[in-house]
Amino acid sequence: MRYQHLFFDLDHTIWDFDRNSREALEDIYASLSLRDAGVHDFDVFHSNYLVHNERLWEKYRNGRIRVDELRWKRMWFALLDFKIGDEALARKMGDAFLESLPTKTRLFPDTVPVLEWLRNKTYQLHLITNGFEKTQHHKLRSSGIDGFFREVITSESSNSLKPHPEIFEYAILKTGAVKSECIMIGDTPEVDILGARNAGIDQVYVNHINNPDPVQATYTVRSLKELEDIF
Repeated sequence: MRYQHLFFDLDHTIWDFDRNSREALEDIYASLSLRDAGVHDFDVFHSNYLVHNERLWEKYRNGRIRVDELRWKRMWFALLDFKIGDEALARKMGDAFLESLPTKTRLFPDTVPVLEWLRNKTYQLHLITNGFEKTQHHKLRSSGIDGFFREVITSESSNSLKPHPEIFEYAILKTGAVKSECIMIGDTPEVDILGARNAGIDQVYVNHINNPDPVQATYTVRSLKELEDIF
């Protein structure tokens, strides 16, 4: 086999972040009585949260904000859209969200059968994720897929973030692999694909969202099931 070590991204690649995060936001919307606080439309709140979350994650990846700021300010800006300037509530929401989110279990179609198929073919499966250490491990346990991965490399454990090459170099060192035997499997062109390519590692772009724009990746698939055509 050309590849020995398969490095998966977690969120948006195998763990359905969009559906799971919506469920977690629904939890805190109810438990913290956000409607009574003035958040009168959950769908608008959810849509705005996604925009703020992505913007703040980009700042975090570029070292422009700290992780603790990310966790509560994404809630703060979503509240401000409803003219609610309550920092204490935003911080409470940030904590509650991180408690609820990793308990969610929605995976993309065929995740478990494909992971089993790859493991049975004796590939070494690992994760490289920008998520938080405790949260990501909790997600894996809750969704029942923690046993598939030999190494879980997070931004916290590696002290780096995709797309920076240091996290990929750390993953190679941690797994004892060589780059020619490795491939990165992820959904984000600027983070997973470009990051791996700049680190000298082949890539599989998982285009779950049917992105029409071309992405320069070693391989492109539209579902996890199509990984069986590569490996």
